[in-house]
Amino acid sequence: MSLNEYCARTLAAPLAGAEEPTASLIARATSMFGAHLVGIVAYGSWARDELTVTSDLDVLIIVSSDVTLTRDLYRSWDAAPMEWDSRVVDPRIAHLPAPDDRVPGFWAEVALDGIVLFERGFEVSRALAAIRRRIASGELVRGTAHGQPYWTERR
Repeated sequence: MSLNEYCARTLAAPLAGAEEPTASLIARATSMFGAHLVGIVAYGSWARDELTVTSDLDVLIIVSSDVTLTRDLYRSWDAAPMEWDSRVVDPRIAHLPAPDDRVPGFWAEVALDGIVLFERGFEVSRALAAIRRRIASGELVRGTAHGQPYWTERR
């Protein structure tokens, strides 16, 4: 194996360059989803640097579209809860939205302040950037009702 090939394989490995506790999170998601793991994004109060005493760590675990999203995936995670700096890791498991689909409000929130912790290729970063462009252009507009954000599309 050439040095270039060795470096490419090493850098493509899921834990390349990750520090604790990120490495543990990546390892856990990789053990559950293997090659179906597309990416991991931290979002919510941790990503916005607005932690409170009771905050958990919200993570979006993105899997390939051939993985069926079921409650059993969450049960598997809950069987061995994970902590990040003494905070419970609260996963949300999802597929990337298709480029031409209506953007769910959740994805707009993640696009605004999510932090990509891991991704294979750049699918996740590209999807989040596309959503941010739709927000910047005014196509996606954020509103608030009863203190909760919602998103509408202007076409």
